[in-house]
Amino acid sequence: MEKTRKWKITLSDGTKIENLRLNGNNFVSEVEITEETFRGKLSKVSFEGEVNGAPFKQECNQMELVQIARYKDGYYFVLREITQEELDKIKTRADIEYLAMMANIDMEEE
Repeated sequence: MEKTRKWKITLSDGTKIENLRLNGNNFVSEVEITEETFRGKLSKVSFEGEVNGAPFKQECNQMELVQIARYKDGYYFVLREITQEELDKIKTRADIEYLAMMANIDMEEE
């Protein structure tokens, strides 16, 4: 089976990760991929490739890196979009922490 490399990911800062193949929900790169590759660059991510021989393009917002694993045939990585519910919880938590700081309340659990 030929390992076609038809996928490209563009991160929010313009970084392009090209010549990827898709294995399930993992993208596979022969070039080293690290957490630093994605750090601070996942607010907007564009995916381009082929699905069943037809061109495919999708943009996603607020993504996170799930995992990176290195195997003999490359670096496997998974990205996922953060849900609106998760974003709302993150914002609420940040608001509470800010208010606690302003009121000089220690929120550390003992």
